[in-house]
Amino acid sequence: MRPEITSIIDSIDVTMNAGGMNTINIVLAFVMYGVALGIKPKMFAEVFRQPKSLIIGMVCQLVLLPLLTFLLALLFGHWISWTMALGMILVASCPGGNISNFMSSLSKANIELSVSLTAISTALAILMTPFNFWLYGNLYLHVADIAGDVPQLSIPLWDVFKTIFILLGIPLTLGVLTARFLPKAAEKMKKPMQWFSILFFIAMVVLSFMGNIEAFLKCVKYIFLVVLIHNLLALSIGFGMGSAFKVPRKDRRTLTIETGIQNSGLGLVLLLGTNLFAGFPPHGGTLVITAWWGIWHIISGLTVSTIFNRYEFRKALRNG
Repeated sequence: MRPEITSIIDSIDVTMNAGGMNTINIVLAFVMYGVALGIKPKMFAEVFRQPKSLIIGMVCQLVLLPLLTFLLALLFGHWISWTMALGMILVASCPGGNISNFMSSLSKANIELSVSLTAISTALAILMTPFNFWLYGNLYLHVADIAGDVPQLSIPLWDVFKTIFILLGIPLTLGVLTARFLPKAAEKMKKPMQWFSILFFIAMVVLSFMGNIEAFLKCVKYIFLVVLIHNLLALSIGFGMGSAFKVPRKDRRTLTIETGIQNSGLGLVLLLGTNLFAGFPPHGGTLVITAWWGIWHIISGLTVSTIFNRYEFRKALRNG
C-alpha cells in the first residue's frame, strides 16, 4: 500500500458527541439483550456434557485468533500502517459477534453450541478483550519495523472493564433472566432483534463515516482487501480446528461462524467512547478497519451460511 494511501486512511476522523455515544451505547446494550433472549440453562447442560467443541471454540476465539492476527499483521509488513494493524488486533480481541447465533441458525449448525460460545466469550470479554489488545498491540508495536515515533499503547483497564461490563455483562444477565421467567415474550422478541442488530450496525458505520465519505471511497479497495484476508483467516481457524479435531459437522460449522463473526461494534464503542488509546487519539486506520469488519462479516457470514445450508439441502435431496 502506498504511503499516500495509508496517510489518507489515517486522516479519516470520526468523532461522536456525548448524545451520539449514549445512543450507540444504549442500542448496543439493547442488541446484546436480544442475543441473551435465546440463552436457556438447558443449552449449557447439553454442551457441557460433551465439552470438546466448546473448548476448541474458546481456544479459537480467545487464543488463536488474536495470536494469528498479530502474525498476519506482521506478515503484511509495510503494506498496512501500524494503526490498521491495531484495528485488526482490536477486532480479534473482541468477543463473538451478536449475529453469530442467527448465522448458525441459517447454517443448520449447532445452535446450542453457538449460543454457549457467544455467551461465554462475551462474559470473558470483560477481562480478555483489554488483555489481548494490550498484549498483542504492544507486542506488534515493539516487533514491527515502524518508522517515526510510535507512542506506548497504555490501556485504561478500569475504563474499558466498566464499559464492557455495562454494555455486555448487564444486558446478558437481564436477557437470560427474561428468557427464564418470561419465555413467551423472549421468543417473540428474539427474531426481530436479530435483524435489528444487523441494520443497527450498518447504520452506525454509515453515519460515523458520512463526513469522510470521499476519503473512505478513495481507500475502500485497500481496506476491503485487508479485512477480507483477515476475515478469511478467522473463518479458516474455526473450520480448520473443527476438522483437525474431527468434531461433528454441525459443530464444525458453528466453530467456523463463531470465530469468523466478531463484535466489532464493541470495538467501535471502545475506540470512540473510552480513552482506549491513552496518550494519543484513535487514528483513522484503526477506526476504518474496525468499522469495515462489522459490515464485511455480515456479508461473509451470510455467504458461508448459505453455502452450509445449500450443502445440507443437497444432502437431504440425495438421501431422500
